[in-house]
Amino acid sequence: KQSDVPKNKETHTGSLIEQLTTEKYECMVCCEVVRIVAPVWSCQNCYHVFHLNCIKKWARSPASQAEDGNSGWRCPACQNASTQVPKTYTCFCGKVHNPEWNRNEIPHSCGELCGKKRQCLDCPHLCNILCHPGPCPSCPAFVTKTCECGRTSHSVRCGQSTKIHCSNVCGNTLNCGKHSCTEACHAGKCSPCQLTVQQVCYCGSNFKEVLCGTKEEFSDGFGSFSCQNICGKKLNCGRHNCTQVCHPQPCQLCPRLPQVVYRCPCGQTPLSKLLELGCVERKICTDPIPSCGKTCGKPLSCGSYEFIHTCESLCHEGECRPCSHTSNIYCRCGFKKKVSIYDWFWVCLFSFFYLIAAITFMCDKRCNKKRSCGRHKCNEVCCVDTEHKCSLVCGRKLNCGLHRCEEPCHRGSCQTCWQTSFDELTCYCGESVIYPPVPCGTQPPECKKKCTRPHDCDHPVYHSCHSEEKCPPCTYLTQKWCMGKHELRSNIPCHLTDISCGLRCNQMLKCGMHKCKRICHKGECLIDEECKQPCVVPRLYCNHPCMAPCHPSSPCPTTSCSAKVRCPKKMHRQIVIAAISIATKLTDLQLGDSVEISRLITKKEMKQARLQCDEECLALQRNRRLAEALEIDDNSDPFNIRSSGPKYSDLLKEDARKDLKFVSDIEKEMRMLVEAVNKGKHTKKSHCYPPMNRDHRRIIHELAQVYGIESVSYDNEPKRNVVITAVKGKSVCPSNTLTSVLDKEMQSRPPPPIPHYKQTDKSSGNSSLSKPLKEEPVIDYFDVQD
Repeated sequence: KQSDVPKNKETHTGSLIEQLTTEKYECMVCCEVVRIVAPVWSCQNCYHVFHLNCIKKWARSPASQAEDGNSGWRCPACQNASTQVPKTYTCFCGKVHNPEWNRNEIPHSCGELCGKKRQCLDCPHLCNILCHPGPCPSCPAFVTKTCECGRTSHSVRCGQSTKIHCSNVCGNTLNCGKHSCTEACHAGKCSPCQLTVQQVCYCGSNFKEVLCGTKEEFSDGFGSFSCQNICGKKLNCGRHNCTQVCHPQPCQLCPRLPQVVYRCPCGQTPLSKLLELGCVERKICTDPIPSCGKTCGKPLSCGSYEFIHTCESLCHEGECRPCSHTSNIYCRCGFKKKVSIYDWFWVCLFSFFYLIAAITFMCDKRCNKKRSCGRHKCNEVCCVDTEHKCSLVCGRKLNCGLHRCEEPCHRGSCQTCWQTSFDELTCYCGESVIYPPVPCGTQPPECKKKCTRPHDCDHPVYHSCHSEEKCPPCTYLTQKWCMGKHELRSNIPCHLTDISCGLRCNQMLKCGMHKCKRICHKGECLIDEECKQPCVVPRLYCNHPCMAPCHPSSPCPTTSCSAKVRCPKKMHRQIVIAAISIATKLTDLQLGDSVEISRLITKKEMKQARLQCDEECLALQRNRRLAEALEIDDNSDPFNIRSSGPKYSDLLKEDARKDLKFVSDIEKEMRMLVEAVNKGKHTKKSHCYPPMNRDHRRIIHELAQVYGIESVSYDNEPKRNVVITAVKGKSVCPSNTLTSVLDKEMQSRPPPPIPHYKQTDKSSGNSSLSKPLKEEPVIDYFDVQD
């Protein structure tokens, strides 16, 4: 018996026997080896072997349940659904429970014949090998099988699934029942008969050709189909023709025979009653049907559901006369009635009723409902549609970004682009490849090799191969000159071109007198503008600078000098207006003539115009003599006099009044930086401010000069920022901050003067107030310095 079991490892059964015997088969649930003495369970669909306890746990777990929830649990290997959970340990053929292991037998088998039915449906023999895992082998018995046409027979194996065909003609009767099949022995039913025959209609007026075997309707023995025309055959009376549509049954009796007609034409009175009243009895179908004399009253087809129209003529034969009533005709959507010359009604004439019904009345109301796409409105006139399907093309761009959706307008996202390329898609260098078919819109593959594109610089490349047209900017650190050629900056990325050092430009302008005061910049200093810096040419008589806007091609204007002059002891300063001493001599100026100023002021007047020393000058002079007697250096500041009053420019004060909070934050940061560097071990400390506009950077630069801090601007707009550096021993915090100075000035500022108004004379009749009187400044025309 043992020799009957297949030992070939290439078959499914042989492989299972080999692995179970050598204990190399693993359970798919716990991934442990299936031992010889361990209880197992085998799937009858895929023949996988599992531990019995493992398959019990799996069948009870939620992950094993089928998708529909009512089909039981799924096999972990083939996903075949089972309704019953295994509970007992049986052999492979299912005959013996808890089989004992025998060294000479297959593990987990009973050692008896399998006896299971084979998978072949037409095989009547049972499996004749020992109890085994896996599928049963094909049946080895020989049986006699006939060919497809049934004329010949052959002896073949029972397990052979192929069907037998002979070389004879089939000869079976076709579907028409008249002809036989002319094909060779074949499987399945024979093809329908392809011969054509001619059929006649029931009334005998029309013919058509059809395939032999086409289904014929039941008839009275003549004809095979209906031509849908009026029959027209003579009735049994011999006087009238049939008015029915072409029909298979015999024609009906004549509807006017005396045996058929029992009532008057309107149907209200029996003919028997009319005969009693003296009417002539009918003998043939051509005799007229007597009338009862009453109103016809038959319902007409022109009526509506609300009101049924009836015939108003007397009882008569044949068709009723046209209706004289009126009917409402609504549009097809029911929104409006038809407007005509008969005031909302149409004359209900029988002869025109079918014509009116054929022409559908449509109102001008447009439908405002959304179509099925949810994007467009229906906008149809007199709409009666319920689904409102959109007939427009979608036209949206697909996910590839190259093509548009050609489907009818719809809801939700469009489908993926259906176009496909059969060319290889590679990266720029060609190392990475995506093989066809490549869906439309697929990006080139990523490549980890270095970029091989030509670059503008000779620095080493650190970025990988890419599909973008432009390479990332080169970040190699180099040395570059600033835009104004002031200094050579280090550690500058290669891709940066416009670098500012944060210093003043100091290049000579076109006027030849001034230098550019802008921070290191790109391009020319003044392109379309003129220099507006104050002129530094000394005046003729006072040697003070002109201070007028730059005028290189014209002489200095003859304006009054507003420079500050000192007293003879150089202790006291005062603003003196170098005005003309004799105003009465300027009458020629009013006439448009030129006057030389040097002739208007004499040398004696020049000496008298010197600034005289006051008590403050004398006090400062005594302090200087006392310092010389005590050998105190002028450069020292023992009483912290000079440091107590830092010099803030008027422009800086004006900017601080506009944004006081920003200035206070900047000063707070500078004071903390100076204190940290003076108290710490380091000689320098820096702080970087966030990017800001040009006005805020200028405030930081000016405050840094007051605090003795170095300030430099970096980067380009709009990310240009300022970095300040405090140096130990050089940077000092002033005693009075800019914010405190502004507070003192606001407190010491006198209140604005109250304007005086001059009242006009009452006699003049004008009681309005005049403009406030302006006080003219008192000018000493002889207070002029040499």
